[in-house]
Amino acid sequence: MIDNKPVILQILPRLEQGGVERGTIEIATAIRDAGWTPIVVSGGGRLVHELERIGVEHITLPVYSKNFFTMRKNAKLLAQIIKDKHVDIIHARSRAPAWSAKWAAETAGIPFLTTFHGAYNIGPIKLKKAYNRIMTEGVLTIAVSNFIKKHIMDNYGIDEDKIRVIHRGVDIDRFDIAKVTPERMIALAKKWNLPEDLPVIMLPGRLTRWKGQLVLLDALAQMKHKGLRCLFVGSDQGRVAYRKEMDKKVKKLGLESVVQVVDHCSEMDVAYMLSDIVVSASTDPEAFGRVVPDAQAMGRIVVASNHGGATETVRDGETGFLFPSGDSAALAKILDEILDMPVEKRDALTRHAVASVRSEFSTAKMCDKTLAVYQEILQH
Repeated sequence: MIDNKPVILQILPRLEQGGVERGTIEIATAIRDAGWTPIVVSGGGRLVHELERIGVEHITLPVYSKNFFTMRKNAKLLAQIIKDKHVDIIHARSRAPAWSAKWAAETAGIPFLTTFHGAYNIGPIKLKKAYNRIMTEGVLTIAVSNFIKKHIMDNYGIDEDKIRVIHRGVDIDRFDIAKVTPERMIALAKKWNLPEDLPVIMLPGRLTRWKGQLVLLDALAQMKHKGLRCLFVGSDQGRVAYRKEMDKKVKKLGLESVVQVVDHCSEMDVAYMLSDIVVSASTDPEAFGRVVPDAQAMGRIVVASNHGGATETVRDGETGFLFPSGDSAALAKILDEILDMPVEKRDALTRHAVASVRSEFSTAKMCDKTLAVYQEILQH
């Protein structure tokens, strides 16, 4: 154990809604609960109040900026913060702030750590890869999945012993079947006008092409089961053209009575309980993807594209099902098979899924592993 009380500074572009932001708050909470001192630096956002509510200091700097001079200025300000607050480790979670954090860490003589959250686009221009490389230049690099670990090793030539895999965690307290009351389920079912007697297939995620909504639409048209409801839960975030393309495809395939698009939902635990099957049809690999383990924690049967982080959270046929990415016929076949499955088999599968998430992918496990990395760095 570390005898003194370390000060850990996490830095990210903004504190708006998202997996990186949520993870930052969860780790800050764990640092505080360990009796250490957490600090978060960001460009601000709607989640700042959550940090302040739990007594975590937040410092606002324009660390979202990719302007070289702003990044340099941020580095000077960070170096001063490190000195004034006696920071022991600076932990960067995104590229632009990582550059400022690295320069500040070098000036102050403290360890610099990164979390590699996604398979950044490298492109044909070497400059892009050089910009991304900052995320591998910490004393250690945390990868959010084995898929990301492989991406780092394949593209940046980093030694395996410098990478620590820490899967993102599911908030077991929030995604808990026992905590969803019938009243909440009835209220949301009424709001969405869901029929009581039809199976519900749900694809959560913002409306953008790579999330695979069009793949699921094609699969629905090929299914032998026709009496069902399909919910797309997520906002188009201004992608009007794609939303229109989806609507057009629904009409073309004659799925108007089947498909329903609902906006962003703040009660996803309830939403999952209203569904029978949850689909993640991403056509690009998800770095980790929270939809699958969140749905598994709620005892739903999940079907996911066979790539990226989903191959780590789904044991095919045991805790869910995998299908070849983009293959709507294969997806249709699996969905039909699940709907034909005996109740006992479905129950056994969902029990395995809940147990798997609780033992392997909980927020508590993610936090424990991250604090262990901090300790490893401090003891060197």
